[in-house]
Amino acid sequence: MNVAMLGVGYVGLVSGACFSEFGANVTCIDVDADKIARLKDGEIPIYEPGLDALVARNVATGRLKFTTSYSPTVSEADLVFIAVGTPTRRGDGHADLTYVFAAAREIARHLSGYTVVVDKSTVPVGTARQVYRIIREENPDAHFDVASNPEFLREGAAISDFMRPDRVVVGVESERAEELLRELYRPLNLIETPILVTNLESAELTKYASNAFLATKISFINEVANLCEAVGADVHSVAKGMGMDRRIGRKFLHPGPGYGGSCFPKDTLALVRIAQEHGVHTRVVESVIEVNSAQKARMVGKIRRALGGNETGKVLAVLGLTFKPETDDMRDAPALAILPTLLEKGATIRAHDTQGMKEARRLLPDGIDYCSDIYKAVEGADAVVLLTEWNAYRGLDIQRVRQLMAGNVFVDLRNVYEPQHMRDAGFDYHSIGRP
Repeated sequence: MNVAMLGVGYVGLVSGACFSEFGANVTCIDVDADKIARLKDGEIPIYEPGLDALVARNVATGRLKFTTSYSPTVSEADLVFIAVGTPTRRGDGHADLTYVFAAAREIARHLSGYTVVVDKSTVPVGTARQVYRIIREENPDAHFDVASNPEFLREGAAISDFMRPDRVVVGVESERAEELLRELYRPLNLIETPILVTNLESAELTKYASNAFLATKISFINEVANLCEAVGADVHSVAKGMGMDRRIGRKFLHPGPGYGGSCFPKDTLALVRIAQEHGVHTRVVESVIEVNSAQKARMVGKIRRALGGNETGKVLAVLGLTFKPETDDMRDAPALAILPTLLEKGATIRAHDTQGMKEARRLLPDGIDYCSDIYKAVEGADAVVLLTEWNAYRGLDIQRVRQLMAGNVFVDLRNVYEPQHMRDAGFDYHSIGRP
């Protein structure tokens, strides 16, 4: 089976590599010639554990290729996946479909024989029908169907999520399109992965609804954590008690400085805009967005109070910049909302991150000192702020940290450490939702 994957961003590159691992012949297409050249040289443009080895293995077998040209790849493909970016559109919060529609027009010019064009990008409800309309207008004689096949990949665990998914969602309108997609995903039959076949609109909405629900769980437990601080409860005990109920589940009930990344912020906002266009209120999701923004701002106040009410002239060692561990993604990371404010108020910031410092330099204001060594960042600091729970920060030599610091404040925004253990080590320890 021949597959064309349009876009070598996070979704396109991971999906293309995994489909080639399934045995398909995959050619990834991107207009960014530099990115394609780097991939041909074996350089992976994103950090995702295991992706470099997966790409190298399938390139070596000849099942995975990279090109900037639509021809002859699209004309030879059985399935063409659109996996281009859909960023939030400036001004109104809608998903920007410029790249999706441009890809559809380009696909139309190269179609030959029956082809299934598949939306893999996260797109608003109704996009698949717009893609169909564009292709039909551009190429009235084309023999094709359009399908929706949303991705449900967690950054940092994308390969395992793709290879062992909870489900595969397929939106189709013809038996032939369904058969081709089922054939592509046939290797998952061995692990009895459920494949939900539905209509185009339901598939598109499933992606947004899933991400909005997970974001809701995060914002909910953050509000509960704030209440725990006020009443003297322990949010971890509360979350554990909640998670023991199988109707609720324990996942995504971890307090922190707010969600970020490429999906939750963008998709919750897009879902609200979709609902507004159709005259439907989504008050729960709107509140989730507000709570998440407020949580990031609240963390600034927490750090400020830990420093005695004023960060001016204080040296802060910030551990972790990416929105979560095992990724170099800085999109909507809490660090982007927290650190500029501290910097503006006169704090000196020394930062460390396992993978995200290159991207952080591009997105954060000048004036931050980026340290390649954790303990160099800590040396002489008045306070340590743990922002991302990388494994490297879970196993710190606490005694060494305490000896290197000028002060003793430790603000743990991921609740990695036990409060009593940290106090016994001589820290003025602050965390989220714990007395």
